[in-house]
Amino acid sequence: MNATIQLHELQPAATQDAPVTVHLLQAGDERRWDEFVMQCPQATFFHRAGWKEVIERAFGHRAYFMYAEAAGRICAVLPLAHIRSRLFGNSLSSLPFCVYGGVAGDHAPARAALDQAAIGLARELGVDHLEYRNLEPQHADWPSKALYVTFRKEIEADDEANMQAIPRKQRAMVRKGIKFGLQSEIDNDTERFFAAYSASVHRLGTPVFSRKYFRVLAEVFGQDCEVLTITKDGQTVSSVMSFYFRDEVLPYYGGGNASARDLAANDFMYWELMRRAAARGIRIFDFGRSKQGTGSFDFKKNWGFTPQPLHYEYQLLRAQSVPDTNPLNPKYQLMIKTWKRMPLWAANLIGPHIVKNLG
Repeated sequence: MNATIQLHELQPAATQDAPVTVHLLQAGDERRWDEFVMQCPQATFFHRAGWKEVIERAFGHRAYFMYAEAAGRICAVLPLAHIRSRLFGNSLSSLPFCVYGGVAGDHAPARAALDQAAIGLARELGVDHLEYRNLEPQHADWPSKALYVTFRKEIEADDEANMQAIPRKQRAMVRKGIKFGLQSEIDNDTERFFAAYSASVHRLGTPVFSRKYFRVLAEVFGQDCEVLTITKDGQTVSSVMSFYFRDEVLPYYGGGNASARDLAANDFMYWELMRRAAARGIRIFDFGRSKQGTGSFDFKKNWGFTPQPLHYEYQLLRAQSVPDTNPLNPKYQLMIKTWKRMPLWAANLIGPHIVKNLG
C-alpha cells in the first residue's frame, strides 16, 4: 500500500489561509513531530513519536502516524495503529495500548484533513472501526463509549501539603507503609518491575504484556520512562513504571506481590512517586484511566482525585456497534477465572500473544 499517495489524494487543495497536506511520519521526522507535541496544549505523552517504534517493535503492528502541514509547519498530529485479530477484530485506533489519543492541534482545517485521511485509511485497510481516545469530546455526531474515566490532579511543591490533600483514611494507609519501613529505589532496568507487575495482573486474571514491551518502552523514552520499586528488607514488594511529559507524571503500569496489600506497599509506592515528582518540579499527577465500578476506580477516588470522563469516539465501518473488549464484559468472565488458576510461568508465556491484540 502506498499510504502517502493515498493520503494526499484525500486532502482538499487549500484552506482559507494556506494549503493543508497530510503526511506520514518518516524516519528523521521524529524530532520535528515531538517539538510540535511538546508545545501543543491538546497533545499528551501518547502523541509522542516514540510510540510508533514501540508499537511496531514490541507488537509487530503497523503504525500510521499522520501529521497535517500548512505553510511548511505542522498544525496537527494523529497517531494511529492497525490491529488485525481473529479474536478481537480489525481496528484502526489512536492509540492502542494508550489511554489518550485522537487529533492534537487547534488548527481546524488541519484537524478536518486528518479526520478525512484517517477515515480514508480505515476504509482502505478494511477495518471494522476507527477509534479516537480523546480527553475531550471532539465529534458530537460520532458514536461514543462512556466506560472510562481518568484521574488528574495538581500537586504542590511541598510534601506536607500533598500529604494533607490525601483524604484521612487513605493518608493512614500511606503512613502505615512508612511505619513498615518500606524503601523506594529507582531501577535501571525493568526486571524487578516485571516480576511485581506480572504477579499482580495474574491475580486479576489479566494476560500480561511481554518483557520485551517494557524493555522497549524504557529504551525508546529514556529518562521520560522511570521505574520506581518498593522493597522491604531488600526484597521487592511492588513496582511502578511511570512516564514524564512536560510538567506531568503518569504512573502507567504498576503491581505488587502477595504481601503488598498487607504492607500497604502500593499506597506507599504512589506516595513516594508523588513526593519524588514534586521535588523535581512536576505539578500534575495523572493517575490514569480506570473503568467505572472497579477497584482501581475506587482506589483513585480514595486519594481525593475527581474522575473525569474520557471520550472514546468511533467511526463504524464494518462493525454494527461500538466494540466492547474489556474484562467487565460477561463473555470474558470464564476466561478470567481460568487465567487466575493458570501457573504464573504459563501465564507469562502465553499472555503476551493474547494481549498484543487487545490494544
